[in-house]
Amino acid sequence: MARSPESPAAPRVSPPDLPEDLEPATATRGADLLAARLDLSGTANLAYASLEQCTIAADADAVDLTGSTILDVAMTGARIASLKMRGAGIRRLRISGARIGTLDLSEARIDELELRDLRIDYLNLGGAKATDVEITGCGIRTIDLPQAELTRVRFTETSSDEVDPRGLRAANVDLRGLDALSYLDANSLRGTTLTSFQVQQLAAVLAAGIGIQVAD
Repeated sequence: MARSPESPAAPRVSPPDLPEDLEPATATRGADLLAARLDLSGTANLAYASLEQCTIAADADAVDLTGSTILDVAMTGARIASLKMRGAGIRRLRISGARIGTLDLSEARIDELELRDLRIDYLNLGGAKATDVEITGCGIRTIDLPQAELTRVRFTETSSDEVDPRGLRAANVDLRGLDALSYLDANSLRGTTLTSFQVQQLAAVLAAGIGIQVAD
């Protein structure tokens, strides 16, 4: 596919639209929350809940948002061992200044997501369909992207030990700001943008993938 001079297109990410007044609320499975303030601890079950125009603070072992609907939500300064958003529907979510063990976004449907100044051990986007994602100033030990569909995604000043892009379908995915020690399958990076230095680092893996033997 021919690339336009503007490629890769930048993600179109806007801050969550939050009201000035928020009411404290309790986390319950299937809750329907509007303009709420959540302060989570221990184990919080919000599976299949609806959160609109909410803020989340947390010092928790586990927060379960499996299958939830998330619209205009901000999470700041959280410490969570396991944050599950598998299969969630997300529009305008910002997570900033947090420390997260596992962030599971597998099979989620994402439209506008900002991850800023985070430390994450394991980020799972396997099977997710994500459009307009900005990841800035993050340290992510492992990034899993198998079978993900990513459109207008940009990494800036972010590092990772290992990235698994197997089966990735990418359009306007900017990896120039991702300092990754290794990619499990460099041949799955079609549709991404890399610097010339990054391509040099991947040369041996790319050569092996198309059957070239490199010998000096």
